[in-house]
Amino acid sequence: MDFDSQVVPRTGGFGRHNWRLAAITWVPNIVLALSFYSELFFTWVPTHECRPDVELLPAWLHNLTVEALRNVSLPVKEELRRCQLYRYGASIEGTAEELLNNRSLVPCTRGWDYGAVAGLDNNVVTKWNLVCHNSWKVPLEQISYTVGWIAGYLALGFACDRLGRRTTFVVSLVLAVLFGFGVAVSLDPIMFLLLRVFQGMALAGVFLSIYIIRLELCDPPHRLMITMIGGLFAVAGQLLLPALAVLCRDWRILQGVITFLLLLLTLYGCFPIWFPESARWLLSTCQFEKCKKVLQSFAEGNGENLEDELYSQDHLFSEIDSLYEGRSQVRYHVICEVVNTRVIWRNSLILGFTTFIGSGVQHCFTQNLFNYHPEFYFRYFIRSTMGGVSCIALCLTANRLGRRAVLLISTIVTGVTSLLLLALTQYLFPEIVLALSVVGILASHAVAMLSIFFASEVIPTVVRGAGIGLIMAVGFVGRAAAPIMDIHNNDGFFLRHVVFASFAVLSVLCIMLLPETKRKNLPEGIKDGENLRRPSMFHSRNMAGVPLLSPSKKRSDYNPENYSLLMTTTKKMLSREKMPFVAGQYTKVQSDENQDMKEDS
Repeated sequence: MDFDSQVVPRTGGFGRHNWRLAAITWVPNIVLALSFYSELFFTWVPTHECRPDVELLPAWLHNLTVEALRNVSLPVKEELRRCQLYRYGASIEGTAEELLNNRSLVPCTRGWDYGAVAGLDNNVVTKWNLVCHNSWKVPLEQISYTVGWIAGYLALGFACDRLGRRTTFVVSLVLAVLFGFGVAVSLDPIMFLLLRVFQGMALAGVFLSIYIIRLELCDPPHRLMITMIGGLFAVAGQLLLPALAVLCRDWRILQGVITFLLLLLTLYGCFPIWFPESARWLLSTCQFEKCKKVLQSFAEGNGENLEDELYSQDHLFSEIDSLYEGRSQVRYHVICEVVNTRVIWRNSLILGFTTFIGSGVQHCFTQNLFNYHPEFYFRYFIRSTMGGVSCIALCLTANRLGRRAVLLISTIVTGVTSLLLLALTQYLFPEIVLALSVVGILASHAVAMLSIFFASEVIPTVVRGAGIGLIMAVGFVGRAAAPIMDIHNNDGFFLRHVVFASFAVLSVLCIMLLPETKRKNLPEGIKDGENLRRPSMFHSRNMAGVPLLSPSKKRSDYNPENYSLLMTTTKKMLSREKMPFVAGQYTKVQSDENQDMKEDS
């Protein structure tokens, strides 16, 4: 049964109740963005230098001022003074030349003096001195946090298809709260790393389940707009995070505040009416009784007249029962079934590939923003702003030009800007390099976001949780390239940019194989997904199939739904007329007719 064309119109369409539920699903995006991007504030490595140690200086230099002590103790080169300071061998007075010749570089002995920490007074780097010989622990923590999100998308995507979207959301949210408070009271870097991994897994389940619930709530005309507005709420949370960091000042307090906001979201699990399970998933998995309750609440919330014969709950539910007669057992599907398909598997591979490119190449563009100050906030707000602009651009274009055309254009822009920066960076003015980098960030954001949304429209409902989870996990694999390169001090950055640029050019050919899903109904089963095929590139010129009579112009008042409803109602009336002839009642009716004939005679 096609949910978008046969169920949604009879429950009031995309009415006020649907808008209300959509607004409810937007709010968690703000908190999820706060939690996800707080990683940048927690692991930002501020400017630092060794703290001078008077024990390494001759006795007659102990009474110097602070500034003079720094000049004597620290090397001139900035990259050296971060992790080393001078030890003077002679303890007696001598000439300046003798003093300079009798010194050597040693590792920092009394810790470090840190600069500004991105709005905070301290973070995990300054708390546990994760610099110099411990600097590898910072990208390791970032990689581990990313791996947690990848594992959460894979595992909890399967849970969305097995346990339901709402159940997965509530369970993941509770786990995220527990691990979040654990992160706030971490005692050492190892404890912090492990708890962040598990919190990342839980947050991935929250984001994935709320994304699918929002998507399956909408009809085709509103699907893109509702999803992109959700993306704008995430951007709003990202922009609010620096202000929240300035207010909290301490990384533990910031983590506690964000976790408290996650705790407030657990109220969603207390009100099933305001945050119901996806009726589309319930119907696809043959859970009819639960589905009827949800559909009835939708119809009542949209002000649908349940007494109307054509649009009453009686009519809709009886049609559901007749179509799914004999399927009383709940039926689940697994993502492995997609491997045996042709169209769904191909579409998923292509969109996973483009998601990987869009997510991974963003770091290559941001590398060109390091020369601008303030270094942290400039890059942060550029990426945040471009994310919001890409949401607005997709909302305005993808419903007009189509998903495939916009994805193709965004990928071409990403590839071209990458190639220009690779070939001409050293020959261009800094302003042009900055402009190309900003355009590249905008296009790559659009590629990643539209690829995930496109995948949600081609993957069937029965495996949509695991399918989108797999696509998002592939995108985070691309994100993981940035901290992996940081471990090696960005060695091989140019080669990585070349690889992503080549992939972007290659994906242009693959995108042409995708179907167009603009304003089309979501596929419910595996067969529906297989029917989403690529449209023909060229219209056929063969005139042999042209009908003798040209088809008449479609009437403006024609609605195929009305005729299908009329047919169903007619069948229902005919079935009622046949009821007197059911076994046990035929004798009584026949005797009444004989009695009437005798009275007439």
